[in-house]
Amino acid sequence: MGLFNFIKGEFLEVVHWEDDSQDTMVYKFPMTDKQQIKENAQLIVRPSQVAIFVYQGQIADVYEPGKYTLHTDTMPILTSLSNWKYLLENHFKTDVYFVNTKQFINQKWGTTNPIMLRDAEFGILRLRGFGVYSFRVDEPVTFLKEVFGSNKFYTVDKINEHLKSLIVSTVTDSIAEAKIPAIDLAMQYDEIGMMTQTKIDERFSVYGLTISDFAIENISLPESVEQAIDKRTQMGALGDMNKYMQYQAAEALRDAAQNEGGGMAGMGAGMGAGMGIGKMMTDAMNQANTPQNTPQNTTSNNSNATDNGSKRVNCPSCQHQVEAGVKFCPECGASMKKMCIHCQAELKGDPKFCPECGGKQALEGTCSKCGETYEGNPKFCPHCGESTKG
Repeated sequence: MGLFNFIKGEFLEVVHWEDDSQDTMVYKFPMTDKQQIKENAQLIVRPSQVAIFVYQGQIADVYEPGKYTLHTDTMPILTSLSNWKYLLENHFKTDVYFVNTKQFINQKWGTTNPIMLRDAEFGILRLRGFGVYSFRVDEPVTFLKEVFGSNKFYTVDKINEHLKSLIVSTVTDSIAEAKIPAIDLAMQYDEIGMMTQTKIDERFSVYGLTISDFAIENISLPESVEQAIDKRTQMGALGDMNKYMQYQAAEALRDAAQNEGGGMAGMGAGMGAGMGIGKMMTDAMNQANTPQNTPQNTTSNNSNATDNGSKRVNCPSCQHQVEAGVKFCPECGASMKKMCIHCQAELKGDPKFCPECGGKQALEGTCSKCGETYEGNPKFCPHCGESTKG
């Protein structure tokens, strides 16, 4: 190598960085210990880049995108630090860092451990969430001081884990402060995301970063809670529970008939189980609905003696005669408790007037056929059998 080529290799005339990667945040311009930058060399800073000159560990001049000729007029801070214009008029020694200020998009975040949340409806829940975010270097000098140090280059993956931790922590705080019911979280992703982005930006600014976009893709409930919600949805879609129980009993009969090992015994057991469950459900629902009966459906019980001598009373809802002492009517499933036809208070014994409101309990009617008077609200005249509804 000739002397001219040696000198030419030691003095740098052009300083620039062509970024051929997608995740490099900071790049240190490569120079050997013997290489120096020639005075009047060209500095090229491309769009989405910032060039920072560091002299003996101190940050000197900062250059935004553009083309520069390096001399004492364009490098005032470095000139004052090194006094190279008085010592070495043809070249100088310094470190040059290029900081990438573009947006680093489609960065993934997710909860490594579940988020604990106290919900008014479901109690304490463990939620998991994930989404995407974008960020960029907003203050190159701050980022160089606080994060980069003196590495040769710095990539996104080196800081991503720390940023994800900050995001998950902030998302947890945002969800807790919002106090949104767990079942309504899916409708509030945008609102929670905006709230979270503002908080994250404050935490990112310490490192010279800013978050340009943040999105929540999903916040998932525990599997047991999702199953409970599915059950509620199914119950609401079923509508008439009596018909549903009849359908379930028919399904049980079909399954029992198809069970080769069970035979008739299995079918009988299935029938008994289906009928028993159906009766329990019907009784429970009718009992819950009893206070909503209208005065016309809650007339007083009329005691009658059957041919075999057992005492029977009228159902307060459908007037069907049932044996005294049963709790629910086998015809309509209504409760057999005797209620005041006016105020719905429970009556003891067979009073003619309600002890709560004083209302008379016996309703009177006249048969259109035989002209006889009867009490209560029977479907047929107790004297001649004519329908009272016609």
